[in-house]
Amino acid sequence: MATASETIARRAKEVGVEVRLHAAEVDGTRSLGIGEDVPVVPASVFKVPIALELACQATEGKLDLGTRITVQPGHPTPSPYGLATFRHEVSMSWHDLAILMIGISDNVATDLILAEVGKDAVNSTLRRLGFTHTVVPQDCGELLATIGEDLGVSYEDDERALAELTYEQVSGLRALQPEKSCSTTAAEMTRLLGLVWRDEAAAPEACADVRRWMELQVWPHRLRSGFPDDRIRTSGKTGTLPAVRNEVGVVEYPDGGRYAVAVFTRAEDSRSRVPERDAFIGFAAATAVESLRAA
Repeated sequence: MATASETIARRAKEVGVEVRLHAAEVDGTRSLGIGEDVPVVPASVFKVPIALELACQATEGKLDLGTRITVQPGHPTPSPYGLATFRHEVSMSWHDLAILMIGISDNVATDLILAEVGKDAVNSTLRRLGFTHTVVPQDCGELLATIGEDLGVSYEDDERALAELTYEQVSGLRALQPEKSCSTTAAEMTRLLGLVWRDEAAAPEACADVRRWMELQVWPHRLRSGFPDDRIRTSGKTGTLPAVRNEVGVVEYPDGGRYAVAVFTRAEDSRSRVPERDAFIGFAAATAVESLRAA
């Protein structure tokens, strides 16, 4: 009988992706990994440490999550949904922006939050928690701008052109190279999630906010697709770039079992509409978690 790792690797080959994965008990020591210590590009998964820093600064009294700011239309950071699509100005709180940042991966909300809390503060918190591979040197606007600079193709305006990129073109993008962009590892992300879910990453109120924001994520096609039972709670954060599909999250069972999962994939091409690759993330997460529960 094939092991869980072998089953996941075989399916990854079938759908045309390379996978880095880690699944770990939140309240125990069992885990399963596939290249879990290899640095990867997080894409929008990097919004989780930003959310943690926002929540930390709120509990420390450095900012008030209820403070309202006015967001004007036409922010330079591109995003296919959320504030970038708004025609008129809107007033909302930092808490509201966090919901947009995690819930629908709003890039404008992310860059507004990161400008407020500061990159140095985010990275300082990551270092304080002992992370050596997880770093956030760029905001969304800066990261996406490198794609246009590298290719002369607008990330947000020409999906068809991006889908037709060659493997060599995709591989050359700075945005897809962990040493030249934001980076993390699957193992570090599950450890971060474990700290948040056990109230060890920050004050309990801050951890509770991050958990709530991740619980509100709307996307059902990746991690959540592997756990169709309505009694199983999934809280997550996706990440997407050309050729990259990721999701990290925590899966909670009715019997109290809690499992942190991180699945990072890199495809052989940059097509965006390949639903079997999205579903692979749920498949891989479910296969890994069920192997831990059966151990």
